Amino acid sequence: MPEGYFTTPLIFLIDTLFSLYIAIVALRLIMQWAQWEYHNPLVQFIIRATQLPVKFLRRFIPPAGRWDTATIILLLALSLIKLLFISFLQTKSLSLIVLFAWLLADIFTLFITLFSASLIIQVVLSWITPPNSYNPVSPLLASMNGPLLKPIRRLLPPMGGIDLSPLFALLGLQVLAMLVVPLLMGHY
Repeated sequence: MPEGYFTTPLIFLIDTLFSLYIAIVALRLIMQWAQWEYHNPLVQFIIRATQLPVKFLRRFIPPAGRWDTATIILLLALSLIKLLFISFLQTKSLSLIVLFAWLLADIFTLFITLFSASLIIQVVLSWITPPNSYNPVSPLLASMNGPLLKPIRRLLPPMGGIDLSPLFALLGLQVLAMLVVPLLMGHY
């Protein structure tokens, strides 16, 4: 068997499992920023899934203003552990500067992905949700994506009943990722 026969699936599993939990932790940060309704079932899931490590870290790390620094430290720590595991399995030795750059790029990419996915989900829900019906995810997505969409909607109002602002927000997020991630990774 080739040398990386077991390594590649193991890296995939580590990356996927860590990334899923890191995304939930990132949603906890977004939840605070977007001021999501506490009693929403998705919010309750996010809180329950992250409460144990966040509660532990809060004993040592106080909040900074309205930001939960314990959640930010948890996000950074989990991303760092994921990158260390992956680099160890790939038998790569990384300098602290390269590791820090990868960490920033990983977190930046995570937030770009979360906002892109939320825009797509919001658009799809607007197509399939019957009028005057309640979907617990819709208000969360509206408050999360509102700051991205409002400036675009001011410049580009709906045309013929079609709102193109999510399309332009997605394009902007992807261009931003294409400009920032190579700088963080050192691939100019």
